[in-house]
Amino acid sequence: MNRRHASSRGAAGANGRPPPAAPSLTPPLDAAQRTALVAGLHGDPFAVLGPHDGHVRVLAPGARSVTVIGADEARHPLADDGDGLFSGPADCARAGEPASYRLEIEWPQALQRTADPYAFGPLLPADALRGLAAGDWRAALDWLGARPATVDGVAGLRCAVWAPNARRVALVGDFNSWDPRRHGMRLRHEAGVWELFVPDVAAGSAYKFAVTDATGAIRFKADPHARRAELPPATASVVDDAAPYPWTDGDWMRGRGNRHGADAPIAIYEVHAGSWLATGDDACAWRQLADKLPAYAASMGFSHIELMPIMEHPFGGSWGYQPLGLFAPSARFGPPAAFAHFVDRCHAAGVGVILDWVPAHFPDDAHGLARFDGTALYEYDDPREGYHPDWHTLVYNLGRTEVRGFMIASALHWLQRFHVDGLRVDAVASMLYRDYSRRPGEWIPNRHGGRENLEAVDFLRALNQAVRHEVPDAIMVAEESTAWPGVTAPVADGGLGFHYKWNMGWMHDTLRYLREDPVHRKHHHGELTFSMVYAYAERYVLPLSHDEVVHGKGSLLNKMPGDAAARLANLRAYLGYMWAHPGKKLLFMGGEIAQPDEWNHDAPLDWNLLDDPPRRGVQRLVGDLNRLYRDQPALHALDADPAGFAWVVLDDADNSVVAFLRTDGAAQMLAISNFTPVARDGYRVGVPLPGRWAEVLNTDAGAYGGAGGGNLGLARTAPEPAHGHAQSLALTLPALSTLYFRHEGE
Repeated sequence: MNRRHASSRGAAGANGRPPPAAPSLTPPLDAAQRTALVAGLHGDPFAVLGPHDGHVRVLAPGARSVTVIGADEARHPLADDGDGLFSGPADCARAGEPASYRLEIEWPQALQRTADPYAFGPLLPADALRGLAAGDWRAALDWLGARPATVDGVAGLRCAVWAPNARRVALVGDFNSWDPRRHGMRLRHEAGVWELFVPDVAAGSAYKFAVTDATGAIRFKADPHARRAELPPATASVVDDAAPYPWTDGDWMRGRGNRHGADAPIAIYEVHAGSWLATGDDACAWRQLADKLPAYAASMGFSHIELMPIMEHPFGGSWGYQPLGLFAPSARFGPPAAFAHFVDRCHAAGVGVILDWVPAHFPDDAHGLARFDGTALYEYDDPREGYHPDWHTLVYNLGRTEVRGFMIASALHWLQRFHVDGLRVDAVASMLYRDYSRRPGEWIPNRHGGRENLEAVDFLRALNQAVRHEVPDAIMVAEESTAWPGVTAPVADGGLGFHYKWNMGWMHDTLRYLREDPVHRKHHHGELTFSMVYAYAERYVLPLSHDEVVHGKGSLLNKMPGDAAARLANLRAYLGYMWAHPGKKLLFMGGEIAQPDEWNHDAPLDWNLLDDPPRRGVQRLVGDLNRLYRDQPALHALDADPAGFAWVVLDDADNSVVAFLRTDGAAQMLAISNFTPVARDGYRVGVPLPGRWAEVLNTDAGAYGGAGGGNLGLARTAPEPAHGHAQSLALTLPALSTLYFRHEGE
């Protein structure tokens, strides 16, 4: 808005103000239309505002005067019709030709010269409307929301929002004093979309949609497609800068597909952006993280960082898992451009970025998606379908084509605009089953009478197909905790089409085993080995995630039994076992430094723990495991192929020892774990090849904080048959340890 005083423009009277406008010659409005217009209830403001038959009508509540300025600077003062209405003849003003005139509006404290938003014709083309009605995610991504744009040579804000059951929708913001009377929108009936172009509104402006429902109540709603939001607890959307980020990651983007295959070494470091390090109240967390986190993850040998949800969310204590801004990085951490910078710096360091993404549910905050236009628009109306009892949130109605298009547009937005390398889809199990966490009578069967959510199945398949088509080198990972078949099978084969699935069974079984006192572990041996029964049913990620170190579950370290030294030894042995086991790896931040306390999202990691040599040893072990896993194809190349694994010692429950071979078809790697606090000398293990086997990793090494037991770096076979092989190794197994041996030749 132009802040110059009104007397600085145009002819002025003796009191410094423009002379009174002449009486209006514009045909008057009928009483009902006038009442609706000045009350902010008129559903079709384009029918009465703007240029009509050589006249102009403007609604500007609080303005002192309005003048039409022609292209030749000729002035046409409008008459004050009362109640903020101004009208009069202006032969320069032509409908559909916004450049033919401008409005000069005198406000009490400012003079504004702007194009008339009601001089612009319809914005969305017919094919976009057809696409939106059909649930085309491309149309949703391209046309919905508020975007800086130039229309007919005029710069401003192009807005569109889906609200088919609203009586009226208006744009409100800091550019119009949040007055819902001023900028009523045009309804495009074909798609239930309201649109408006507001001249001179720039990036950085805060806005919402004022949605009038069928009862006349007004709901002030954030933009579902907003790409930026105010810092919570403020709830408005913010117009984001349309300028593209100057990416420098071309080499990474061209080669990242090779980093995501089933034969690639994928080791993921899971991070909560708000608590990895301390940031000042006014600092941009993304900038600070960009300076430290990518380099740290790379130095530790991680291939990817996985960020817990960074989409805008009203409640910080949800850790982002109750998002409302599915297109906006949370303002808690900085603006969208700063997030893009963080991703760019990760790629420069050779580290990929995976985002947690939440399509299963959303909170019912008044400014969000809940009953957006006065009806259950985004959610199911029946609480037996639309209310989630676990999280007290609402469930997306994925049977609506427009909602499916909205969700897929969000996924592609992060992958395309921010160069994100993959999405981990949260709570897939809750989406797949209509009776998830519900008692009998609290859920509605599908059309066949079953418990499967067929709409969610169709959505997930469509989502994964869209990603594979549009961003074929990105990865999609499912958090799915049941035995649903074919989560990672191709859609063409009846699967859901994900690339990987979190192996929650492996996580829960092995953690239960490790919690046992070693003297009792022999009675739970199957919990350590059962995962190999189904290890190739899907392509798996082995997660030790944030969920296991919150809500009274204790840290990874404190799940382990025994004194301080025994807990550290158990943790080291467990990590060694995990990194040798088939499947990609994921470790939540703090696990690599043996953090003793549960994760606290309100405090940074306690990096001072690294002053303690045993914890520094665990950190060194994790780095060495990642590097060995990356550099030894035997440990990753056949992760998804049974030919890459063979048990050697499976049933030695009495000694709590397991041993297995990993291979890429050429090299051989033996992993052996001793989960008792008793060292075992001369433990004989059969191996397929004779000769030297180098001890390439030992979790009991002194460098990792262990006691230093082992095999002095080398073991040689003897011609003594064992475990089905013609030769064997006699090994020293330190207490609570995992060792790796690589065959070095005859």
